[in-house]
Amino acid sequence: MSTSPQFTSAESVPDSNGLIHTLSAAELQALGEQCLDAKTRAYCPYSLFRVGASLLLTPRLSPPPNPSAPTYPATHILTGANIENAAYPVGTCAERVALGTAVHLGYRLGAFKAVGVATDIDEFCSPCGMCRQFLREFLGLDVPVFMFNKEGRFIVRTMGELLPLSFGPDVLPPREVLRVAKEEGEGAGGAVEG
Repeated sequence: MSTSPQFTSAESVPDSNGLIHTLSAAELQALGEQCLDAKTRAYCPYSLFRVGASLLLTPRLSPPPNPSAPTYPATHILTGANIENAAYPVGTCAERVALGTAVHLGYRLGAFKAVGVATDIDEFCSPCGMCRQFLREFLGLDVPVFMFNKEGRFIVRTMGELLPLSFGPDVLPPREVLRVAKEEGEGAGGAVEG
């Protein structure tokens, strides 16, 4: 069983819609290898379902904006693996572990070029609904999500395809509008409704 992504051309990837061309061959190889490797560090004693995730950072934002964070090469990948808990709903998915690390280091919307997700099954496994919404907060709708099976083969979809008609930070009114509305509501002796 190979631990490297297996592909020969864009045409060999089912329904890629040309999305693999958004990454160089080296970036795609690294994204796949890193998420396949990340799943080896999963803590999943209950489901035994290992998941690894990788986030490819955009070169223009490396090193991270947080000056106390470690510095990285121009193309850097952060990873995560799923972490289960005996109290089942308390576990955390691999995608949220990786993204939580990235946010902690100071990365925000625009910092991510691609996402990789890997499992131990033959099928291609996409992020769960909660992870899709969590990713949506920090990823543009055009960011590709590569889903690798146990052999390293993959399919790819954009965030917009995985979470159509999504709700994100761009849907909310600007902070200034909310601040003014709050002040006007408080000035009238009541809270803002709705």
